[in-house]
Amino acid sequence: MKGGAAAAASAAILLHSSPSHAQQMDAAKRWVDNEFQPSTLSKDQQMAEMEWFINAAKPYAGMSVNTVSEILNVHEYESKVLTKAFAEITGIKVNHDLMDEGLLVDKIEVEMQSGHPIYDFWMNDSDFIGTHPRYNDIVDGSLTDFMANNGKDVTNPGLDLKDFIGLSFGTFTDGKLYQLPDQQFANLYWFRYDWFKRPELKSQFKAKYGYELGVPVNWSAYEDIANFFTNDVKNLDGQRVYGHMDYGKKDPSLGWRFTDAWLSMAGGGDRGLPNGLPVDEWGIRNVDGRPRGSSITRGGDANGPAAVYALTKYVEWLKKYAPPEAAGMDFLEAGPVPGQGHIAQQIFWYTTFSATMTQPGSPVMNADGTPKWRMAPSPHGPYWKEGMKLGYQDCGCWTMLKYAPMERIKAGWLYAQFCVSKTVTLKKSVLTQHLIRESDIQSQALTDLAPKLGGLVEFYRGPAVKEWTPTGVNVPDYGKMAQVWWQNVSNAIAGTVTPQQAMDGLARDQDAIMTRIQRSGVQGDRGPLMNKPQSADYWFQKSEKDGNLAPQRKLANEKPPGQTVDYDELIKSWSAPATNKT
Repeated sequence: MKGGAAAAASAAILLHSSPSHAQQMDAAKRWVDNEFQPSTLSKDQQMAEMEWFINAAKPYAGMSVNTVSEILNVHEYESKVLTKAFAEITGIKVNHDLMDEGLLVDKIEVEMQSGHPIYDFWMNDSDFIGTHPRYNDIVDGSLTDFMANNGKDVTNPGLDLKDFIGLSFGTFTDGKLYQLPDQQFANLYWFRYDWFKRPELKSQFKAKYGYELGVPVNWSAYEDIANFFTNDVKNLDGQRVYGHMDYGKKDPSLGWRFTDAWLSMAGGGDRGLPNGLPVDEWGIRNVDGRPRGSSITRGGDANGPAAVYALTKYVEWLKKYAPPEAAGMDFLEAGPVPGQGHIAQQIFWYTTFSATMTQPGSPVMNADGTPKWRMAPSPHGPYWKEGMKLGYQDCGCWTMLKYAPMERIKAGWLYAQFCVSKTVTLKKSVLTQHLIRESDIQSQALTDLAPKLGGLVEFYRGPAVKEWTPTGVNVPDYGKMAQVWWQNVSNAIAGTVTPQQAMDGLARDQDAIMTRIQRSGVQGDRGPLMNKPQSADYWFQKSEKDGNLAPQRKLANEKPPGQTVDYDELIKSWSAPATNKT
């Protein structure tokens, strides 16, 4: 068979095997009726959105593309359910891999350095927002430019970017969008509401500490409560209980425990949202968009008094108040532990594990399906001031690197938008408690679900949520710099160095990485421009003169009086009426 005839025959076979428009619409209707409910869209609106995907995907029907994300319940749903729906509706097959985030970060670093595609597109945290623009590795330069140029014909007119609550997290200093949010979860304070309400425990606590047992406002109160349950209460309902939970295994996830805003909770960095300026929660000083250093001698705060205090308390609490096995656990192992029923509170608990806490029969659930626990904003350390970020919000984003062939990037972009479409996201939110759209947060479905989620919905509807943000634009190479966090803090946990020595090592290693980037010139005029070392006192005086916070001098008293607030009063300040009924 001659070449032209063979091509025609192949095209005919592909055409014959591809579903018709009517078949695709029938598939869409099945998914809309049977899976994608509830939604903030009516079924007619959902079907109109699905028809747009069908038409936009026609040039790519029959194609198979590859992506990857970390292991979270929301991505398991995408990998197992949404890929199937997308294939039946559009004719595009997506191989959606799941892997440990540490391995994922390693792989994306390899692609960025080699320029050879490992995946066609990625689910990568917005923590890379300071990295991707500086390496100029996003297709068409940015998502903003891609959607206006090469990706214009495959960009959903109903995407509604303004509806995404984390859009600023994927936006660089130039105002352009580089990464599109797909999943979000916060680290919040978690506690046993039922225990905190017991009259005998309330009386016992007040008699010892002089104030009410309640949601801690500051770290002093958290420490008092941790000591109370671990060493005074000790046993409840026939089991040994603990007043604190954390993890300490020497593992990449230990680094997240700290980069995920532990220092900002203590009061490290400066005022400013979504991240402190001129010094962020990684302790990195940034001037005119260029990182200038993280050591206190370069104007940073990674080894300043607030950072050292933060690590000191982490090590102390882990050893004194947490179950003995916690020190040997990683992120995935420790997350579900409060659900076992023997933890009184956790200062820093990722809400991605909330789905594991709501299973029928769980020791932390009531028979009527309501939780025995609640979530609340985390307490702050003594260095924290109003106007600073207070916690971390993870934001996994669709990241379209430029190295794959354009047609594969465009097919992948369709799948990415499918996963965040209004047709899909409310159902995804109900199942996984990952909230990315304001319209979903204000929906009747979330109002109805709120009593079973222990304050999560109220948190996202309330004013405190703005203080919970991911890593920001000051970090010029997240993949490389995140590694030095767990390598340094693990030494303090092991007791081979002091917290001051550990944070000195972290600051030194971060500065070494940024210095190498500067010398290479690879990031151009967006890259680091390191300050020359000065005395710590020089920078203390400069921050005081300029009206900034970082670096702050060491406080004479790092344990002010404990403060608590009644949860039932706190929740009233969060409440907001649902405005988008579904």
